[in-house]
Amino acid sequence: MKQIKSLEEIQNSINTGKPVLIYFSGENCSVCKVLKPKIQEEISKNLPLFETLEVQTDLHKEITSHFTVFSIPTMLVFFDKKEFFRRGRNISVPMFIEELKRPYNLMTK
Repeated sequence: MKQIKSLEEIQNSINTGKPVLIYFSGENCSVCKVLKPKIQEEISKNLPLFETLEVQTDLHKEITSHFTVFSIPTMLVFFDKKEFFRRGRNISVPMFIEELKRPYNLMTK
């Protein structure tokens, strides 16, 4: 996942129109650390056109507040420059990937 340091970087990625996943995490969040590699692996294996970005909420509070993220980990998914959905906390990775497959296939074909 690409580490994000500015809101402009995120806006540039979203404005390409390609699928984007933004992963909001924290330095002291154990769930964030366990979930991140699982999400990365499944996205790269099943949805290779996704651009994956990571925002560390403790370092980039202005980005976190811009996207109204109140808990971590939180994942925002963008298709065609629009927020499609957000998921957070304890999620099932296989179910999360299944949720993404249909819109991903519609948007990337």
